[in-house]
Amino acid sequence: MKLEEVNQRTKEAVDFLVAALESGHSEVLTAYLSAMAKFHTYSFGNILLIARQKPEATNVAGIRTWNSLGRFVKRGEKGIFILAPMIGKKRSQDGEATAEGADKKDGQPRLYGFRGVYVFDITQTEGKELATLTEVSGDVSGYRERLFKFVEGQSVELSFSERIAPAKGLSHGGKITLLSGMQPAEEFSTLVHEIAHEMLHRGERRTLTTKQVRETEAEAVAFVVCQSIGLRNGTASQDYIQLWHGDANLLRESLEAVQQAAAVILGGIAPEPAALAAAA
Repeated sequence: MKLEEVNQRTKEAVDFLVAALESGHSEVLTAYLSAMAKFHTYSFGNILLIARQKPEATNVAGIRTWNSLGRFVKRGEKGIFILAPMIGKKRSQDGEATAEGADKKDGQPRLYGFRGVYVFDITQTEGKELATLTEVSGDVSGYRERLFKFVEGQSVELSFSERIAPAKGLSHGGKITLLSGMQPAEEFSTLVHEIAHEMLHRGERRTLTTKQVRETEAEAVAFVVCQSIGLRNGTASQDYIQLWHGDANLLRESLEAVQQAAAVILGGIAPEPAALAAAA
């Protein structure tokens, strides 16, 4: 792949991503955010209660929440006991609100106790599939191996672990850890994202950028590289950037850094001329 072609593909992919971000949230992201908003953030005590009763639980919610998502608890399933906060004005035995004076002062509802409720894990329910973010797909034969060599050439140590879940990848000062067991295309995209962090966000530039900027830049690089080698990622990169509150304007400000990093990676993983001739 010649330098001119690399630069042209990079520009086309970035332009496409900018246009996608300008169009707003994708239907996939909107559905995903809507579903995730209905799951509560549980306290440490409730996390312990859930772990003790059903260690394999991943997404838990009450019956009404599951029903609103088009899912229903299977017959015979046993609920997971947790504590739900009771918020409002606590009334004394004579019917008067005991915290009335305090409520009048600040106008805020008060926590006055807890009650036991039951929730169910997604595996205990059936029905409509929950919305999930788009994943990258396609054939990465050859490119995957060359990307591994490129990462090694950047003096970055690569390892795999199941312990980083639910994260797919982590980069930390010359080391990248990927989640074990990902599909090849998803693994490729994640590794490009993490090596982009290593190339762009170490040293002085890290202190000059926010987490929002860094995640937008890294995913934009992954998008450009994946698009350039023919992978299909639907709205995956667009959705990831918008989850970090990135947008087209932020991406425009990072265009030079994104284009340079993507061009270096594409140049490093391009097939050798001899291999191209043999394939022809």
